[in-house]
Amino acid sequence: MKKQLRQGLTNEVMRKAKDKRRGMNAKTKGGRNLKQQKATNDIAMEACSEVPEGCAAVQVEEESGAEGRQQDLVADANRQVMEMRRKAVGGAWQVKEAEKNMTRSLSSLLGSLDLVQNSRKRAEQLFQWLIKPFPSKQFFRKQWEKHPTLLQRHEPDYYQGLFSTTEFDRILREEVVNFGVNLDVTSYRDDVRETHNPPGRALPSVVWDFYQNGCSLRLLNPQSFSLAIWKVLSILQEKFGSMAGANVYLTPPGTQGFAPHYDDIEAFVLQLEGKKHWRVYNPRCKEETLPRFSSPNYSSADVGAPILDVVLEAGDVIYFPRGFVHQAACLPDVHSLHLTLSTFQRNCFGDLLEKIMPAALQTAIEEDVAFREGLPLDYLDYMGVQNSETEDPRRASFLQKVDKLIRKVADYAPVDAAVDQKAKDLIHDCLPPVYTAEEKACSVHGAPVRCVNGKIHDLLINVDGNTQIRLLRAGVCRLCSEEGKVNLYYTVENSRTYHKEEPKCIEIDDYNVEAVEHLIHSYPKFVTVDSLPCPAIEEKCNLTVDLFEKGLLTFKEPLKSA
Repeated sequence: MKKQLRQGLTNEVMRKAKDKRRGMNAKTKGGRNLKQQKATNDIAMEACSEVPEGCAAVQVEEESGAEGRQQDLVADANRQVMEMRRKAVGGAWQVKEAEKNMTRSLSSLLGSLDLVQNSRKRAEQLFQWLIKPFPSKQFFRKQWEKHPTLLQRHEPDYYQGLFSTTEFDRILREEVVNFGVNLDVTSYRDDVRETHNPPGRALPSVVWDFYQNGCSLRLLNPQSFSLAIWKVLSILQEKFGSMAGANVYLTPPGTQGFAPHYDDIEAFVLQLEGKKHWRVYNPRCKEETLPRFSSPNYSSADVGAPILDVVLEAGDVIYFPRGFVHQAACLPDVHSLHLTLSTFQRNCFGDLLEKIMPAALQTAIEEDVAFREGLPLDYLDYMGVQNSETEDPRRASFLQKVDKLIRKVADYAPVDAAVDQKAKDLIHDCLPPVYTAEEKACSVHGAPVRCVNGKIHDLLINVDGNTQIRLLRAGVCRLCSEEGKVNLYYTVENSRTYHKEEPKCIEIDDYNVEAVEHLIHSYPKFVTVDSLPCPAIEEKCNLTVDLFEKGLLTFKEPLKSA
């Protein structure tokens, strides 16, 4: 490797010397090379989007380090495109990139993300790492909710630091893990899926005995025990606008833990260790496309031929939308550890309309007398299933009246209020944030108050009109108007265990609502306390202290002791 590196440097020096002798501008030539590289990447990713049967696969090629390859990049990419258009592999196109960037460790990435001041940008950068090298915008435009997507990286350490079998063992030894609550023991043999959970605590000796005897282990809420998973999910939930969850699956060699089925979530399967043979199938019918609920277990005869048949190796990821049937089995000679990152459960327009329509109908009944007019005295004589085949002109008149009323309901639809209720649910669903060092220092967690020999020091927080403040994160809170008052719901006191705590909120006085909206819309910029649209400086400072003490605000500068 060092020899190749030295040779590459020598070639670069010689090239620059030759350029100088010829009077060429090396920067201009470099610019052309960059344009060629961009064109190559564009061609490769365009080919990735031309996928039969709704399946995409990206295979990332090892970087050769040979400078001579640069000259043939565009030609190679064109040949790859033509080959991909002719040949499908396992129901998916294989796309090779000319080069790849050096892999950053997860800990290094998360450390750098801590320095990003905008939580939405932080989420975007982390998601881009998750689906590298697929461009994020293209992914959501062409793959999201549409097509399974396979990314093969040939980088076994890509997810190093996220989770491991060593950490799995540590959790069993050091944390309170209970069967059925935190851990499932499963098997799938001869088209029969079984769960083998005994009652009580999942002690290491019992769990590893199940594993040794061919059972799969599913850790249901790893974010409750793993700081890395908690941090990743708490960041990504701002990208999805939906709760992000995870399960970890550990499967012994030569076994399968689950029957073919589809899920009600968008799934990203991250292969952490070992290998696993995955088969993905199209939704069986239109009614099972983007389902709102998961399927029962299927047999092999129920699912037909797979559109994607592939072995995932450590560092790979596969995405499939809800409704795509899938199953996975371990190879005979190696175990598998993978993490399924899930999101977008019950987050469709139908779920929103479930909140809109009852409220719209109630308002229509209250405000429009047409909805309160009595039904015809004889409507039971010509309406209902027993009369559905009769040719009675009164039926047409009745149906026309109902249709007119249904259309009028839309005029009363409280869309914004329903969206706020969805947002309130999201705030309750979300994980609490993992504070960065800067957020800790500049928030209530960095307050210098202390007790020494029974005396309290530095209790007071000095706030004046010049103090600069902002929200902790973009998605940390939500204003909701309900039952004649305005509440501010927030995530910072949520539990790492789903819905372990009740929704948390504080009531906002009417004269402070505009100030809270100002903070929400100003993020990520800092604003002065004096800029808050409150009646007086006293109200501005009081609101600031209230939000600060709830952990919702950060100051621009760390708090200092007196």
